[in-house]
Amino acid sequence: MWQLSDTQKIGAGLATFGGFFIFLGVLLFFDAGLIAIGNILFLAGLAMVYGMSSSAMFFAQKRKIPGTICFFGGVLLVFLKWPLIGMLVEGFGFISLFGDFFPMIITFLRQLPVIGTVLNLPGISHILDRITAPSQSPV
Repeated sequence: MWQLSDTQKIGAGLATFGGFFIFLGVLLFFDAGLIAIGNILFLAGLAMVYGMSSSAMFFAQKRKIPGTICFFGGVLLVFLKWPLIGMLVEGFGFISLFGDFFPMIITFLRQLPVIGTVLNLPGISHILDRITAPSQSPV
């Protein structure tokens, strides 16, 4: 099992609350205030879990620069009271930044008792297998 420091535990809590506030903001018809609070908490939690230098190095990787620009541009648009457009831009940046982690997350979720049963159903399993399969470029 992983050993988390107190700072990492607090960061995980902040990131979880950030996700909750973003979800609540979307549920309440893209409430800009709740989404902005969620963004702040999520980013603070991410920085506390991974550390400031590791987070900065992650966002500054050359191949992730477009995703970083979109993600932080979306956060800025939410702060400027354009929550719908900001969330769309931020979502594109999020997928661009964290898309490499999706196969690992889906593999973990498939091992959970109830969620794994649902994800291993024939139709859903086929879709997830196509999403998580490594891309094959024609040569």
